[in-house]
Amino acid sequence: MRTEGEAEGMRAPDGGRFPVRFVALGDSLTEGLGDPVPGGGWRGWAPLLAGAIGERPGGVELVNLARSGALAAELAERQLPLARALAPRFASLVVGANDTLRAAFSIERVAAALDRAHGALSADGAVVLTACLPDPGRMLGLPAPLARPLARRMRAVNTVVHVVSARHRGVHLHLAEHPWVAERACWSVDRLHPSERGHRLLARGFHGVLAAAGLPVGPPPALTLDGPPPTRAGSARWMATRGTRWVADRCTDLLPGLLGLALQECRHQLAGSGRLLDAAADRAAQAALAALAGPDADAGPAGKAAATAGGAATMAG
Repeated sequence: MRTEGEAEGMRAPDGGRFPVRFVALGDSLTEGLGDPVPGGGWRGWAPLLAGAIGERPGGVELVNLARSGALAAELAERQLPLARALAPRFASLVVGANDTLRAAFSIERVAAALDRAHGALSADGAVVLTACLPDPGRMLGLPAPLARPLARRMRAVNTVVHVVSARHRGVHLHLAEHPWVAERACWSVDRLHPSERGHRLLARGFHGVLAAAGLPVGPPPALTLDGPPPTRAGSARWMATRGTRWVADRCTDLLPGLLGLALQECRHQLAGSGRLLDAAADRAAQAALAALAGPDADAGPAGKAAATAGGAATMAG
């Protein structure tokens, strides 16, 4: 498996052919956090999937460009040019959760970045994989006034991902409501990244949608674990050490704005008008999609139908 630094120096030999490549773009989810390997580092779902697709076992080379903390715009600016230079047969775009955890969240920026990346990779001939994600507030178990604003943001990102994937005829995995998402054993000690089991299930999910789309695949990734599952004691140790730092970093950027959103949430809930906040978030997502250039970018009834039916190969959650 190659990393971003190694990818920058790769060139195709004159007259030669690139190998069949799977280039993974995204953030820490795709980098593999939650699925450690002996000696340090992470594996994750992307290597598991790469070994199970293609015309023959082991015939697909993985280049993982994903980086922890990446935002959608950073993916489009930094990772996309490297990915295109590698001429991948398969590419994955799984990003957006970090955007929802930023004070300056903009669904317009997320939509523009995802559409740019998906459109470019699809035009290059790559099979592009996408997924909708569970909201981080739910995974962290935050109080409702804090969780609901994050849930709206994640729902807006997922709306964008659905429509953009359909627009560019990608291969989409409905992950957000998939049954295993609710299983504690499928999540690592930080509750934001899959455990080894979760990464294996995610790889199998992508394997399933590729098979359903008629693309070449081998046997699905195994569910047999290489390491022990996460424990409550491990969760406590993580929160007491690395988790405290993670929360502090997020609080510096997100918490002041999120507290304001929580106060707004409480006022609307007391007044029984929470649906107005939902409607405003939906309108923002629709406006972001309508602003994309070209046909089939609308998030109205027709666009939503395309996102779930004809435009993309999907797997229901």
